[in-house]
Amino acid sequence: MLYVLVLALILGMAKTLLDLRFIMFESLDSGFRHIVASVLTIFIVLDLFKTFVDFHEHDRIKLTNVADATILIIMRELALGLYAKEFEYEFLLSLAVLLLVLGIIRVLAIKYSPDESHESRRPCPG
Repeated sequence: MLYVLVLALILGMAKTLLDLRFIMFESLDSGFRHIVASVLTIFIVLDLFKTFVDFHEHDRIKLTNVADATILIIMRELALGLYAKEFEYEFLLSLAVLLLVLGIIRVLAIKYSPDESHESRRPCPG
C-alpha cells in the first residue's frame, strides 16, 4: 500500500506541474483553481501516507491521523467551493459544525491517548 501512495504522490506532483499550463493557455481563474485543487489533494495524500506508515510501524491507526485527514478533505472542499462560489450558507454551516466536532475529537484523542508518553506527563497522586 505504501508503494501505491508513493506513486500517487509522484503522479500528483506531475499533475500539479502540468496544471501550470492552464495558467498560461487558459484564464488565470481556471488555472489557479486547478493548481489549488492539485496542491490540496497532495496534502491529503501526504497525510494518508503518514497514517499508513504509522499503521505499518505500530499496527494500529491513530484517531488523530484519521481526524487530520478528514479535516484536510473538508478544508479542501471548502476552499474549492468558496473559490468557485458554489456553496449555500446552510452547507457551509454544516461543514463548519463538522470541522468543530472533528477538532474536538482530535483534541480529546490527544488528551486521552493511551500512549505511554502521555502517561509520564500526568501528575502523581499524593
